[in-house]
Amino acid sequence: MVKTVMVYGAGISGRGAAEVLAERGQQVYLYNDTPCSLDAGLAHKLAAHGGGLVVGTDAYKKALGTAELLVLSPGIPCDSENVLLAESQGVETISEIELGYRLYGGHIAAITGTNGKTTTTSIVGEMFKRLPVPTAVGGNIGLALSKEVEHLPKEGWLAAELSSFQLEKVKTFCPDIAVVLNLTQDHIERHHTMAAYAAAKKNIFRQQGAAQVTVLNYDDPDVRSWGAETKGQLCYFSRKTELPAGIFMQNGNFVIKWNNKTEVVCNIEELHLFGGHNEENVLAAIACGYFAGVSIEDMADVLRNFRSIEHRLEYVKTIKGVPYYNDSKATNTDSAIKALEAFPKGHIILLAGGHDKLTDLAPMMALVKEKCDALILLGEAKERFHKAAVAAGVEKIVLADSFENAVGAAYAMAVPPQVVLLSPACSSYDMFKNYPERGRRFKELVQSLPL
Repeated sequence: MVKTVMVYGAGISGRGAAEVLAERGQQVYLYNDTPCSLDAGLAHKLAAHGGGLVVGTDAYKKALGTAELLVLSPGIPCDSENVLLAESQGVETISEIELGYRLYGGHIAAITGTNGKTTTTSIVGEMFKRLPVPTAVGGNIGLALSKEVEHLPKEGWLAAELSSFQLEKVKTFCPDIAVVLNLTQDHIERHHTMAAYAAAKKNIFRQQGAAQVTVLNYDDPDVRSWGAETKGQLCYFSRKTELPAGIFMQNGNFVIKWNNKTEVVCNIEELHLFGGHNEENVLAAIACGYFAGVSIEDMADVLRNFRSIEHRLEYVKTIKGVPYYNDSKATNTDSAIKALEAFPKGHIILLAGGHDKLTDLAPMMALVKEKCDALILLGEAKERFHKAAVAAGVEKIVLADSFENAVGAAYAMAVPPQVVLLSPACSSYDMFKNYPERGRRFKELVQSLPL
């Protein structure tokens, strides 16, 4: 490892990476664009090897002159001025995920996709706990990947949720199992084109060879076509097609057909999860468990006991016969579509809007017209969403001037058999720090509604 490292971004990933590197004796400069403070322990570790917190462009340029490696936190765009400056000076630039991989060297099941990553990775993490080795979950969940693998032995297994941001600057990253769940329009404000977004996702399997496994969604035409690009052992999963080999649904059963052997894991009726998107998540998780060596019995037991993760179609409460669901994690239109499809009977009062990602709204609004009795819009995106909803023929639309008023409007109109669903199809940055804060506020407001 090089002696002097600059870590860009003092969030969870950046702080974790800086701490791990300092503990390994590296001189680490932790850079942030805006002023921030470090806890005393981390500040001491950095200072012990001649490093420390660096703030502001001038300080960045000075510290960069001694750095041999730049580690990017996920929130730092690769085309930012500071990153381009480092690369122009010959400083190797990698993602925090790449750093974690270089420090670890053990077994990894890596999961990416536009939607479903957190649920799938959480299930895989529970399955890995059944293995007779130490395991962990990291990446886009919890701590920085480099922190999660810090004390994980080479025989251990890591379940890693990876976003396109984290995959942009990987170089040698080569997981034992690489999973791509789906690809729909998202993060255009960061990647600029769908081609660039897809290219980032493909980095999850680019370094794989015959010793590794690439797991792709057969039902997503774009993702299915990527099978021709991987050098890994290819395994498809499908909830719509009974595959000649792979992981698929058959008469409601989750089936593994591999090496001329067919095994049933469990039936969809045994699960607490609902919706077609969750069937896909389960199929992908089964693939990870299977290739990592988890027994069929243990996978089935995990699936039977797994509940929906917080903020993803999370049941909150039933008030006057109307159930309320928190789907704050739906930060793009495709995720909101999957949430709407999970309620086959419709009669949905949908709360949507937030920080606009400028994605195409037509497919979502067509489904809103079909499934929703009312659409309540809020946040920065509400005017564009309103225009798209009117164009799609959505009849009952309410524009709310606050999050509280949006929940209140839903409560005022909701009657059985309707359901109230928060599924914003937007990020939360216009009103909240992140989607968990938005989801928690929704639950607080629902809990305070009169019975």
